[in-house]
Amino acid sequence: MELTMTTFDKREQGFEAKFAHEEELMFKAAARSNKLLGLWAAGQLGLEGDAAAAYATALVTENLASQTMDETLNKVSADLAAKGISREQVAQKLQECLHQALAQLEAASRQAG
Repeated sequence: MELTMTTFDKREQGFEAKFAHEEELMFKAAARSNKLLGLWAAGQLGLEGDAAAAYATALVTENLASQTMDETLNKVSADLAAKGISREQVAQKLQECLHQALAQLEAASRQAG
C-alpha cells in the first residue's frame, strides 16, 4: 500500500512539474511574441531605434500587468488603424509572432539541454 502511494505521489509531482513548465513556457512565449509584435507595429508606425524599442517594451510590460492577448490586439489595432492596417491583419501577425516565439524558445531549450 505504501509503495502505491509513493508511486502516486511521484506521478502527481511529475504532473505538477510539467504543468509549471508549460505555464512558464506560455508566459515567456506571450512576452516574446508581444515584443515581436511591438517591433513590427513600431515599424508600421514609422518608429525606429529607441522609440521602436520603447513601444515594444511597453507592449510587453503592459501584458505583464495582466493584460490579455485580446487587449494587446485591441491596443495595437487601435494604434495601427490610421495606417489602414485591420484588426484581422494584426491578429494574423500576432499569431505569427507567437509561433516564432515558441520556435525560438524551443530552440533555446534544445541548446541548453
